[in-house]
Amino acid sequence: MSRPLFLQPSHEPCENTTVRHTRYDTILVIVFTILSAILYFIPTGFEGAQPTNAVRVRGKIVQVNNDDVQQLGMLKKGHQEVVVQILEGQHKGETHSSTNQLLGRLDLDKIYTVGDTALVVLTEDQNGAITFVNAQDHYRLGLELLLLGLFAVLLIAFAGWTGLKALLSFVFAALLLWKGLVPCMLNGYDPIWLSLGVIALLTAVVIFLVAGVTRKGVAAFAGAFLGVLTSCLMAWYFTYKFHVHGAVMPFAETLLYSGFGHLDLAKIYIAAVFIAASGAVMDLAMDVAASMHEVVEKKPDISRYEALKSGIRVGRAVVGTMTTTLLLAYSGGFITLLMAFMAQGIPLANMFNLIYVAAEVLKTIVGSFGLVTVAPFTAVVGAFLFVRK
Repeated sequence: MSRPLFLQPSHEPCENTTVRHTRYDTILVIVFTILSAILYFIPTGFEGAQPTNAVRVRGKIVQVNNDDVQQLGMLKKGHQEVVVQILEGQHKGETHSSTNQLLGRLDLDKIYTVGDTALVVLTEDQNGAITFVNAQDHYRLGLELLLLGLFAVLLIAFAGWTGLKALLSFVFAALLLWKGLVPCMLNGYDPIWLSLGVIALLTAVVIFLVAGVTRKGVAAFAGAFLGVLTSCLMAWYFTYKFHVHGAVMPFAETLLYSGFGHLDLAKIYIAAVFIAASGAVMDLAMDVAASMHEVVEKKPDISRYEALKSGIRVGRAVVGTMTTTLLLAYSGGFITLLMAFMAQGIPLANMFNLIYVAAEVLKTIVGSFGLVTVAPFTAVVGAFLFVRK
């Protein structure tokens, strides 16, 4: 019986190894392409929450009436009357009136001008005739798809086959989160255990698609998962010590009022903390594992202790920038909150004691714990996998 590729002796001919790598890579790509297609067509189970007679189409704003729009400082209230021309579907070419309600909230209100394209929701009767038209918001899906397409082209053009595998892992991750993680959470599964399982699967997919089923991939996977597990334990302990409730997350209360009062928002917040850090943890684990693998390839007679020290040194260099990356990523999400506190002259003690700020501090520091620990974890695992003495 042949041994797995990552346990093959290091003196195996290079050409043989390359052929096997390519074969394993091709098999993985085919498998996860099929799994992604299956995930795409699997229903979430919540499709019935919306009316079945609602049809979503693109519409062009051909006429507006702002007579009933009231300007209150920076805010607008009242309603705007618009005429929409349907651009697709069985009602293509038809024009219908719609009312755009203004709530006096900058984050929710939208004002249309002639020529705008909107996402229009049509309500039909049993005969297919339109009974109600709602110009829901400016149409952004086309630009989102354009951005995704440009990203895919750039990734493949720069990284070739590896870029294609990275793109596949990106698509699989998005589908697994939307079709697996989110509906299972809504159905009451434990958010922490569920998220750990999903992140373990995603870590395996991302790393093995990029690095192949090799010792390098196994070392990166083991180090990354141990780092995520560390973040999970830290988040679980300190979330309750901080008295942070999951309601600090956007739309959390809306979720409760929508009939999901059984959800444990605190556990969902804990899961969100280590999910958010998992990408950076994977990145660092891959950096350390790849560097150690390169060192061992160039110096086959290196000792296990020297390989371990090499991995630790690489980890130290990368950790410094990655922790700052987490800080910048998280602080960018609540920069206006910090500005509001500074503008009002609120003391730092009051600001950092506020539950919203404390939740972000916890998320940043706990995520950084995972980053700091993933380097030694990966180095230790790599030292045992790469070196036989």
